[in-house]
Amino acid sequence: MHCTRKVAGDLVWVGANDRRLAMFEGVYSVPAGISYNSYLLLDEKTVLFETVDKAVRQRFLENIAETLNGRELDYLVIQHMEPDHSAVIRELLVMYPKMKIVCGAKVPAFIGQFLGLDVSERVHVVKENDTLNTGKHTLSFIMAPMVHWPEVMLTYDSAGKILFSADAFGCFGALNGSLFADEVDFPKDYMDEARRYYTNIVGKYGSQVQALIKKMSGLEIGMICPLHGFIWREGIPEIVSKYDLWSRYEPEERGVMIAYGSVYGNTENAAEILSVRLREKGIKTVMFDTSVTPAPDIISAAFRWSHLVFASTTYNAGIFVAMENLINDLAAHNIQNRTAAIIENGSWAPASGCLIRMKLEKCKNINVLEQTLSIKSGLKTAQLEEIDAMAGAIAATLQ
Repeated sequence: MHCTRKVAGDLVWVGANDRRLAMFEGVYSVPAGISYNSYLLLDEKTVLFETVDKAVRQRFLENIAETLNGRELDYLVIQHMEPDHSAVIRELLVMYPKMKIVCGAKVPAFIGQFLGLDVSERVHVVKENDTLNTGKHTLSFIMAPMVHWPEVMLTYDSAGKILFSADAFGCFGALNGSLFADEVDFPKDYMDEARRYYTNIVGKYGSQVQALIKKMSGLEIGMICPLHGFIWREGIPEIVSKYDLWSRYEPEERGVMIAYGSVYGNTENAAEILSVRLREKGIKTVMFDTSVTPAPDIISAAFRWSHLVFASTTYNAGIFVAMENLINDLAAHNIQNRTAAIIENGSWAPASGCLIRMKLEKCKNINVLEQTLSIKSGLKTAQLEEIDAMAGAIAATLQ
């Protein structure tokens, strides 16, 4: 039995939810599942926006067949070729032999690579600002390369003032019957997942997101339909402003994220004392154990907070393994415009601090404070003054 929901007018959500998936892309935990959104426009010409992941293929095909109710499918708009959105192209080409694929110039090659299909006879290639009239609706196409793949485009429906936004403005989590962001308490229950989604999947490509936001500013947008997560019909300026901040690598909040890598608890203890000292000054702090908290979660927090502290034991004459993975991942996601401080530990040859500093200095506009703390095995009473000095330096830059 099909499970669909009306979006607006003659537009229907025909996607599906996956609550059994443990790791999205094999990297990001999704304890609340994930949605694969697809939209079917029932105009004089029928238009399907995107397919879904293979895990929900059967439900998706049932949703389309029931919604079409015997009608032909005229067009499939492919905005993004990642397999979680393109896994059912082959079936649709067979089921709907008159269907044309509408896509950007790079998509046919990706279809060949992923599916081994030559679709040259069934493709209608579009470029920036090209239009497609479907009857009551006119669709125009907006190229958004590297948000977050090179072939990505968005589609704007001028009649409905709807922006089909590909992977932009998405969120982790199954929909659970809700479809619109205003049907849930999004800031409380989903903003962290939206941030984790953006920072890890799109975060590297800030300049490309900025280019997209600039293009969007010329459109009258009443609704945003992403490929994961909730549809935006209210609060659009708020979610766009978040993307603007994140893509400029500006923090959302003033405060300190402390990430530590500790073997026997001594490095953790120093990090916790620093957190106490900062709290005593009225400064917000959050703490993460890099051995327990997945790096993608800490990366999300790093995009949120203005100041970062990295506390690491020395391990095999280098940075503690989990901490080194985190630092490398942060650099790969283009973290910048932050103030950072470093705590190192090493029983006979502390080296992690210098190595962390070298990695951070390769990032753009990371101000690494001169106030550092070097521990040999365990923190000594005399070193509390150094922690106080670090807390003071952090507080000074926050002001």
